[in-house]
Amino acid sequence: MSFSNNCKSDKIPGAIKGNAVNGICEKACIQCDKVLDMCMRQEALTDVSIVVSDITPASGLVEPYRFVSARTISSDAVVSDLVVTPLADNSCLARVTCNVTVPLQVVFVDANGTQAVGTSSVTIPKDVVLNIAAPSVMPYRVAASAGIVSPNGTYTGDNTFTITACATVILKVIIQVHLLVPSYGYCYIPQCQDYIEQTCDTVFDLPLYPQECGGANGCGTVLRG
Repeated sequence: MSFSNNCKSDKIPGAIKGNAVNGICEKACIQCDKVLDMCMRQEALTDVSIVVSDITPASGLVEPYRFVSARTISSDAVVSDLVVTPLADNSCLARVTCNVTVPLQVVFVDANGTQAVGTSSVTIPKDVVLNIAAPSVMPYRVAASAGIVSPNGTYTGDNTFTITACATVILKVIIQVHLLVPSYGYCYIPQCQDYIEQTCDTVFDLPLYPQECGGANGCGTVLRG
C-alpha cells in the first residue's frame, strides 16, 4: 500500500473532496523555501560543443565514436557569475544576469559497437528581469532548474561532441522563511505493498473451456463423417 494504492485515509495528500476546511486541526509553522519570482525559457541550442568525461567503461573503447543521446538526469543546475542590478524605476525589480550550467549524461557507442556513458555539461547565459522583493534582513538567492534533451550529435575527436539540444531553464528568486499555514495534522504513512509477480493471472483469466465460433449456446459445429 502507498499514497497511490487506494489508501483510504483522510490523512494523505490528494484531491480535496467536500469542504476544504473540514479536518483542519492546527496552524503549523513550517520552514521552507518561498519562491518570490520565477521565469522559464525554452530554446533550441545548435552547434553546442561538449567534452565528455568520467566515461564508463574507462578503457578499451575504439574511436571514432557515434553519438546516441544526451540528457539531464537531475533538474539541479548551477548558477554562476551572478549580477543583480535593481531597476531605477522599480526597486523590487532587477536585471539578473548569470550563467546556468546544466549537467548532462551522454550515451555513445565506439567503432566496435560497445556502448559507453559519460558526463558533460552545457552552460547557458541568461539576462532577465525578476522580482527580488523589498530589502529585508533575510537574504534571497537566485537558483535554477533545467532540463536538456539532445537526440542529435556528431563526434569531433578528443572525447568531444557537437550537439543540437532542446533546453528548458527556470530561474527562481528564493528566500528561506517560516510560514504559518493551516494543517490537517501529520500524514498517515501506509505500509508498503510488496511486489509479487502474478505469473498465472493471464492464464487464470481465460475461460475454462474454449468458446466455439459459430455455435449457439456454446455448442460448436458438429462434424459429420
